[in-house]
Amino acid sequence: MASTSNEDSVRRAPLTPEQLLACAASGHDMGTAVRSARGHGYELRGLSYVRASRSYEGRFGRMFRLPPFAPTDERILEIAAAMIEPEGTGRDPAFDNPGIPAGFTYLGQFIDHDLTFDTTSSLDRQNDPDAITNFRTPRFDLDSMYGRGPADDPFLYSKASDRQKLLIGHHDDEDDLPRNSEETALIGDPRNDENTFVSQLHLTMLKFHNAVMDLVLADPGSQFSNETPFHTAQRIVRWHYQWVVVHDYLRRTVGQEMLDSVLDTTGPVPKVVRRFFHWKYEPFMPVEFSVAAYRFGHSQIRGGYKLNTVVPGLPTFKPGPIEQDRLGSFGGFRILPPFWTIEWDRFFEIREQSDPRHLQPTRLIDTRLADPLKALPPEIAGDRPSLIDRNLTRGSRLLLPSGQDVAKRMGTDVLTDEELGLPEGGEAPLWYYILKEAEAQHGGRHLGQVGSRIVAEVFLGLMEKDPSSYLHQQPNWRPTLPSTAPGDFTMVDLINFSGHGLAVIDGQQPQPQTAPTS
Repeated sequence: MASTSNEDSVRRAPLTPEQLLACAASGHDMGTAVRSARGHGYELRGLSYVRASRSYEGRFGRMFRLPPFAPTDERILEIAAAMIEPEGTGRDPAFDNPGIPAGFTYLGQFIDHDLTFDTTSSLDRQNDPDAITNFRTPRFDLDSMYGRGPADDPFLYSKASDRQKLLIGHHDDEDDLPRNSEETALIGDPRNDENTFVSQLHLTMLKFHNAVMDLVLADPGSQFSNETPFHTAQRIVRWHYQWVVVHDYLRRTVGQEMLDSVLDTTGPVPKVVRRFFHWKYEPFMPVEFSVAAYRFGHSQIRGGYKLNTVVPGLPTFKPGPIEQDRLGSFGGFRILPPFWTIEWDRFFEIREQSDPRHLQPTRLIDTRLADPLKALPPEIAGDRPSLIDRNLTRGSRLLLPSGQDVAKRMGTDVLTDEELGLPEGGEAPLWYYILKEAEAQHGGRHLGQVGSRIVAEVFLGLMEKDPSSYLHQQPNWRPTLPSTAPGDFTMVDLINFSGHGLAVIDGQQPQPQTAPTS
């Protein structure tokens, strides 16, 4: 177990609310994003309130009431420097994770945006800027795609379908997110245009809804008595998406053993077993999850990707504005370039016998982060470009406990100084600890004891209490749409049903430089 000095013991003593706020404001500036599109530079409403909150209400809250660990700026920079992927290892297959294809990295980003989407009106934001009482319970309900529905957000829906289908953009002989004349995506959550992969995933989900809508219109018997055709399609889409989240994404992320521990299916009705995630009135988003545990996905990002047969391998991001080199990276917030439709079989196991040279895996969950993450473009990160620095600083500013303290509180194995590998040893930021734990306990294939339980309990706890989820309404429900395994439904099945990203891009289409459709 890691040892601590007398100085550390003094610093870790419980602090008063005034001391907590002073500590939180001690120069940890997160920088200012220059774009209002809510990328990684945007702090979610209500997050700042958590610093010294003693309440169990609000949009964000805490799973653990433990002494904070607030490293200095100098210490944060030391840790951040140790987290850059060593030069020359970016293409080394020894650091690949064959059990989790690369597409799950961006499915995780899409899920995060769904959970943290905020439909609050501008008036309510002014009246309750910290989301102390006026907040939206996080749910897996695809509001990032549906917005507030056809009546309140008609610009998201196709007029030709009587607002029952979601709007699809089209230009240069390929589909894209619907956009206005300034290339801004007309979607429920602008963060889903942050990079090419998540925007193509959002487009896939739009087409998934539209395909389900066609199915419902062809089979009126699929409707519940109190549903319109649109609401039937929305329920089917949401429940199948939720099944993918639990039984495909979460299973790969936390491992089957942890999934079985939190979702008990041994009885007549599946039951969620939560040991640490509790609330008084309404579920909240724990900062231990949003600021630490769920940021494991950043370590899965590859330095570069092959989008399709035509486009050469490129990095997800490059330093500097996207306008300086529109074809040099997969950065977003712009029209999809010609021939840039994704081939999903490079990111998910679309075919049974995927060529390992063709299907791209995620990187292992560990503390080696891809080089592009140390210098994000200003459209996403503003004037503080290092994602590693941002993550560590936000954890310190929100006074998260150390990883060792959380492990002790949960009764799990505590990593040693040697296992953690920090410069000069000592306490570890919770995010760093969770990444190292995955590496030490499972070789980076999935999260370890602390990280997997936090993620599993939050995912399943939120879904359990969502009054519209399948786990709340019909816990024994099984998927009904066509799939490779009856009674199951995976991300591959969803993509196949949507019909997007299945073709090989051969580069033979014309390349007119047309304006995006509005």
